[in-house]
Amino acid sequence: MNNTKIIFMGTPLFSVPILEGLIENYNVIGVVSQPDKKVGRKQILKPTPVKELALKNNIKVYQPNNIKNDYNDILKLKPDIIITCAYGQLIPKEILNCPKYGCINVHASILPKHRGGAPIHRSIIEGDTKTGVTIMYMDIKMDTGDIISREETEIKDTDNLETLHDRLSLIGKDLLLKTLPSIINNTNKRIKQDDTKATYSYNIKREEEHIDFNKTSREIFNLIRGLSPIPGANAILDGKEMKIYNSIISNKKYKDKKCGEIVNIYKNGIGICTKDGEIIITDLKPFGKKRMLASSYINGIDKNSMLGKELN
Repeated sequence: MNNTKIIFMGTPLFSVPILEGLIENYNVIGVVSQPDKKVGRKQILKPTPVKELALKNNIKVYQPNNIKNDYNDILKLKPDIIITCAYGQLIPKEILNCPKYGCINVHASILPKHRGGAPIHRSIIEGDTKTGVTIMYMDIKMDTGDIISREETEIKDTDNLETLHDRLSLIGKDLLLKTLPSIINNTNKRIKQDDTKATYSYNIKREEEHIDFNKTSREIFNLIRGLSPIPGANAILDGKEMKIYNSIISNKKYKDKKCGEIVNIYKNGIGICTKDGEIIITDLKPFGKKRMLASSYINGIDKNSMLGKELN
């Protein structure tokens, strides 16, 4: 094991494989994660996925509410390097200037595209054909530091948020472990980002989860994939919210139908009129019920009464 002293900063499930790789190969002396949150109907306080892994490996965990004002315990550990991945707070300069090998970030996009907190969601929603992981030095701004290494992956139509999230997480783990020796040995190259090519992928807002059927079938298809399975895209049917998790783009065209109108009931889905054709919903969650395939939902409804209704 390499004895380089590492502090890891991360919070969600995406960060777990990266931390696992570090624990297996390096001396992780501390983990910083977001505070525990209450979840579910019973509002049970639940530790973050990164915290759970750290505690299993007997690693001290720090959870400041605001790291800009609460970082002295981290500095006292005197790390050689700090590595962040989806931590969730901006890191103050006092921490950035602390380790001798610097602060490194594992970011789920090909920077400078998709800076910010929702790069995986946005890459699918915006119709990108490829994305990847960037290892970069951190500075006081969001995802603007010098690039050390990058690795790309294709975004396929069969991908959704879950599959791309899991693939990028593993890519991040492998790329970081491959890149770290050059950082420690000071043999890596630093590439400045071209700020003129920067785009920003801020966290998804609640109103962005709603499907606008006045858009093209491809735009709707991408939105559904980019939000599946969590939080899920949604539409309103009979005044109640329906979550939608998967769809198929049809080649049918309609001139006399309204966008959002149910135009077909298939064995495997519900055909909805869009700006340029039809999209077929194949996986959904009706209000107050469990997630199900559209085929199961269709078997429990009056199909004829569905035709002509509108989703909005």
